[in-house]
Amino acid sequence: MALADNLIEEGWLKTPRIIEAFKRIKRIDFLPENMKNLAELNEALPIGYGQTISQPLVVAFMIEQLEPKEGDKILDIGSGSGWTAALLAEIVGERGKVIAIDIVPELVEFGKKNIEKYNFIEKGIVECICADGSKGYQKGTPYDKILVSATAREIASAWQEQLKVGGRIVVPIDSSVWLYIKKDQKHFEEKEYPGFIFVPLITK
Repeated sequence: MALADNLIEEGWLKTPRIIEAFKRIKRIDFLPENMKNLAELNEALPIGYGQTISQPLVVAFMIEQLEPKEGDKILDIGSGSGWTAALLAEIVGERGKVIAIDIVPELVEFGKKNIEKYNFIEKGIVECICADGSKGYQKGTPYDKILVSATAREIASAWQEQLKVGGRIVVPIDSSVWLYIKKDQKHFEEKEYPGFIFVPLITK
């Protein structure tokens, strides 16, 4: 059974537009050559530089919590292999924008090459940036959604400021996935989902 079908059957994938993205954007296109044969495995895999491509069920769960919509502008922090950025690009479509940010220059290049297989960069849907994701990315603000794919010690104030009111941040903190919904300039509703493992977010 294909990876996406497994994730649907196990209840990780629920939203039609997100399901479509998982079916169209193939994980194999985002793996180093020596890992391609493991693409359908539901586990995190190394992509070099101490980083991983996240476990598919975790990616599915986080994107479901993020609730990306067509036309959204999304900041994807710790973009690594480019898989999450490409999934989000497929969901937000040509009216949307995904800014993929990673601190490791070699991974930014690797991710960019992978995302280019789907023409998202050419179409102007995805922009790849090499920078410290803990500071967000001021130039693209404000964002509808922010996805963080490496574990942080806390939610960065830059992310809170750069998010629109009504927007959502999904971020791993320690071994939990946290969802923050911005209620107004100062207040966030928060929900914790424990029991996950991530690589740490590298900051300067």
